[in-house]
Amino acid sequence: MAEQSGETRDPHDVAVDTDEQPFLDHLIELRSRILRSVAVVGVIFVPIYYFANDLYEWVSAPLTAQLPEGSTMIATQVATPFLTPFKLAIFAAIFVGVPYLLHQLWAFVSPGLYRHEKKFAVPLLLSSILLFYAGMAFVYFLVFPLIFAFFTQVAPEGVAIMTDINQYLDFVLKMFLAFGLAFEIPIATMLMAWSGLATADTMARKRPYVIVGCFVVGMLLTPPDVISQLLLALPTWLLFEVGVIMARLTEKKSDSDTD
Repeated sequence: MAEQSGETRDPHDVAVDTDEQPFLDHLIELRSRILRSVAVVGVIFVPIYYFANDLYEWVSAPLTAQLPEGSTMIATQVATPFLTPFKLAIFAAIFVGVPYLLHQLWAFVSPGLYRHEKKFAVPLLLSSILLFYAGMAFVYFLVFPLIFAFFTQVAPEGVAIMTDINQYLDFVLKMFLAFGLAFEIPIATMLMAWSGLATADTMARKRPYVIVGCFVVGMLLTPPDVISQLLLALPTWLLFEVGVIMARLTEKKSDSDTD
């Protein structure tokens, strides 16, 4: 973290450089933050688990809406009807608790940040939360209906479509995570520009490699069909372009502040 030259330094920034806690104190605080996060997730889990079956019906709605008449989802193991809603409730509690979890992470790292860095980090934190939820909404309301309609229509004649509820949940969680992280690309791009790891021009020159990488990642994280691969690769590419634009604005603002 470079010092602000030519100006009287803020007392908070001076304290950041001079006040150093022992390593053990950092570990104790980290443990405290982790325990608080686990406790909050546990509290959120209790009411969610009460409605776990209803929640699973909502999660499985994009598939069940496309199933042929008379087809249903199945449970292939004895404990699956209990364990699958239980697992869904745990992950739902984590997803709901993401703002608090990120707040705990922020509270842990913020004492070591300068004041101008804090002003930059707070909107970055809020936008990352919104983008993650936007990615989940995108895959649920747009991607799932399209790919499930495709899968059910290409099934061979005489084949009954009966998806295991646990395998379906694993698929859905993987897609939620993949699209949620993909929507974080503008934030990652801005952080690279802000930290000096790469400039906006450098990232723009790497555009061909980024495009190929988007399609490779889409191929690996989505089912083996062109539709879902495109639905992940194309938004990822567009979000990269948005990130490059935001990185240019960040660099211009940094240059104006320096001047």
